[in-house]
Amino acid sequence: MKIENILPADIERRSMEIIESEIGDMSAFSEHEKLIVKRCVHTTADFDYKDNLRFSDKAAEIGIAALRSGAVIVTDTQMALAGISKPACKKLGCELHCFMSDPDVAEKARAQGVTRAVVSVDKAAEMFADRTLIYAVGNAPTALIRLHGLISEKIISPALIVGAPVGFVNVVEAKKLIMTAGVPYIVAEGRKGGSTVAAAIVNAMLYTVYER
Repeated sequence: MKIENILPADIERRSMEIIESEIGDMSAFSEHEKLIVKRCVHTTADFDYKDNLRFSDKAAEIGIAALRSGAVIVTDTQMALAGISKPACKKLGCELHCFMSDPDVAEKARAQGVTRAVVSVDKAAEMFADRTLIYAVGNAPTALIRLHGLISEKIISPALIVGAPVGFVNVVEAKKLIMTAGVPYIVAEGRKGGSTVAAAIVNAMLYTVYER
């Protein structure tokens, strides 16, 4: 076994070289989609994301344009919030929010007998109905289900939904549901996903317009 002698600053570059050498044919993806797929593989070391990431028409381009315009990004976990590049968001004028720990969200969730993720979606809809909104979901399928409901009722119309909750209960079904909502989406089909994947998808788009 040979250990590579590599500078810390070059680790990501070398990682991407390895990914590109092993990922195989990516001709089915646009250039921006390729960047998202590779970022997810880089984050997880899981090449399955080449096969399970689904993009609605021009979703990556739409997401990038939304970020350029200073979109509001709402996540369903503090972990996803922490993983999204703060310097890039600051440079582009993008706001970052996660309402899951807010006392009012916890109180309403208890009173209504629903998850905090559902109430968080409602709070985002109230606050940002007239803003360019990207909603990034890495944990809670109930967030996707609630987003679908509010979109159907024409209460909210996000510029992009990132749907990557991980797990076993209602996860696959919620992802399939959000792909029928009629708004742009980037979805990790199946059970795989997570907050790190949701953040990786957003970061891949941010890094196309922000030079680190």
